[in-house]
Amino acid sequence: MTAEPDGPEDRLRRFATIWSRAVYPVTSTSLTRAEFEERLLPLARRLSGALHARTFDSGTGRAVGAALVDAHCTDPDALSRSLDCVDAYLVLYCGEDGPQDDLRSRCSRLQHAMAAGYATALRERTLAEQEAIAQAALRAQGVVAQALHSSEARFRAVFEGAAIGIGIADLEGNVLQVNGAMLRMFGGGEQSMRGRNVREWTHPEDAPQVWRLYEELVRGEREHYHVEKAFYRPDGTALWTNLTVSLLRDADGEPQYQLALMEDTTERRLLNLRLRYEATHDALTGLPNRTLFFERLEKVLAAGEEQRFGLCYLDLDGFKTINDSLGHAAGDRLLVEVADRLQGCATAPGEMVARLGGDEFVALTTGPETGREVDDLAARIQNALVAPVRIEGRELTVRGSIGIVEGCAGERSPAEVLRSADITMYRAKSAGGNRFELADPEADARAITRHGLTTALPAALERGEFFIEYQPLVHLGDGSVRGAEALVRWLHPQHGVLGPDRFIPLAEHTGLIVPLGRWVLEQSVRQARDWRERDGRTGPLRVNVNLSPCQLTHPGLVQDTVDILERAGVEPQALCLEVTESALIGADDDLLKPLRRLAEMGVDIALDDFGTGYSNLANLRRLPVSVLKLDRSFTQSMQRFPADPVDLKIVDGIVSLAHSLDLTVTVEGVETGAQADQLRILGCDTAQGWYYARPGPPDRLHELTLVDATG
Repeated sequence: MTAEPDGPEDRLRRFATIWSRAVYPVTSTSLTRAEFEERLLPLARRLSGALHARTFDSGTGRAVGAALVDAHCTDPDALSRSLDCVDAYLVLYCGEDGPQDDLRSRCSRLQHAMAAGYATALRERTLAEQEAIAQAALRAQGVVAQALHSSEARFRAVFEGAAIGIGIADLEGNVLQVNGAMLRMFGGGEQSMRGRNVREWTHPEDAPQVWRLYEELVRGEREHYHVEKAFYRPDGTALWTNLTVSLLRDADGEPQYQLALMEDTTERRLLNLRLRYEATHDALTGLPNRTLFFERLEKVLAAGEEQRFGLCYLDLDGFKTINDSLGHAAGDRLLVEVADRLQGCATAPGEMVARLGGDEFVALTTGPETGREVDDLAARIQNALVAPVRIEGRELTVRGSIGIVEGCAGERSPAEVLRSADITMYRAKSAGGNRFELADPEADARAITRHGLTTALPAALERGEFFIEYQPLVHLGDGSVRGAEALVRWLHPQHGVLGPDRFIPLAEHTGLIVPLGRWVLEQSVRQARDWRERDGRTGPLRVNVNLSPCQLTHPGLVQDTVDILERAGVEPQALCLEVTESALIGADDDLLKPLRRLAEMGVDIALDDFGTGYSNLANLRRLPVSVLKLDRSFTQSMQRFPADPVDLKIVDGIVSLAHSLDLTVTVEGVETGAQADQLRILGCDTAQGWYYARPGPPDRLHELTLVDATG
């Protein structure tokens, strides 16, 4: 017959049996081992439940750790053996068929929680014992002075039975008596302790105030003090303790003895060091993480102006493509390889490499000549990345952009240094990548200003900080004002009036250009209506409004335009939408469809900056445009006499071509009368520029139209 497989309860009991066998020998308990196993069985069941719980609860692990202390498992080996059993056997006996990696990860987290709960409970128990002992010791002062034997017996019972170390010394520091717990902490015999002087127990890691507090206590200037202190054991290992020293006085109140209460915190300290390492190092690469890097950088920058530093901020070029194409596992292996190479680049004293997150790394160097050293460090990093990385049978080329910041400590905060390095790194990336750039305060200031403008844009639109100026469009034949181009401005609270070149690219990048463009269109159409009503013109005074590429692709462009015209009561013929030539290069029918619908309604479409986009002139036939706006670069030579004959022929050819296609030609940037005369002779239709008027408020255009009507 085949034996029935063990059920979950049987496997759980096996785990409890192994656990009890490991811990029972180092447990101070009156229970038999079988009874002790029964006490551990509910704890094992709780651990098994936490292992399979839908949501991980660290409280279960902490409760189990505290329960071990309640079961008198207070020997340091008890915790170590318990954690070893959980690590080796919990998943084996209680994991069933679950995903092993997840179970091992959760098991590790349960061990951390158990250690934390154990340490907390042990500390609370120790502090309670310390308080009881201290109270007993204080009560015993008077009794000792009176030589009461009954009190001495009670004190002796507490002294010998305490789980923490207790020592008594005279005011000269000579050790008179120690209990068994202290002897076990130091690992020596009583003779090795008695007769020694406490001043011999110095340690390199003693805090500066330790011996000052000691001297104050033996002089009677303080009653007690509490410190964390390390001692050397006879075998040379370190014993870390929480040490409380109290002054014992005689019946007359004179200092007589010093009483030391000592809690062994060595295991707890090792656990804290392990947790500290995990909190300050990157789990994937093992490099210091952002937290540890900032701690180091803060220390460097706080060292004063005599200290110099250099920082390299590295971002891998095209890392997202690797993640997207080969998967995150391949990306992680690439990061590990890069981290290994970077660590090999920073081996000199004062150098450090850290991973900030993702594919961003930073290297720090300090010393008297960091200007040269940081350049060498950046060159070593780039050389280390030259060799391809082989992953999953493929050779991947690794490239990186590096931003370098170098200077004296104390001049900037860590956040400012890292921000400058980040800005400089992106400057290297925008220049093509696979290179390093040095920080430039002026470039940093521009980038910071640009970021500030970007974040302020949404609120600026809500607060009404934008306004529109208008530049007249003048007919070259009779000099009459035919309309105006609407040019948006930003009245910034700190920077004053900003032109569109300062914020329109930012608005396009953030998507705010759509609501901003809708606002400009609405305000401009209303202004066209106001001009018509004030001037009493029979024909519309046209307003030109610029459209960005983002607005062209927005699905609500046509409907928004129709709604705005209808609400304002303005005919479509009074509106001209300007689109840059570069936005329409290679445009397909889907992109041109909204422009065609607007043109069919009667809205003029102008091809702005014509001649700068290298477009095929044959494409003009398929574009729904009615106006060509000739870029000013073609007409600058006409400001002087005689004009460049080549430019004259180019403009003449463009005008002839446009007229043959029934397009009108507008020239921008007209600044002199000679320029205007030459353009009129060449047959251009309308013009705008400082020669006629600079952009200004809408009332100025009204004044120009009155002059035109009366002149």
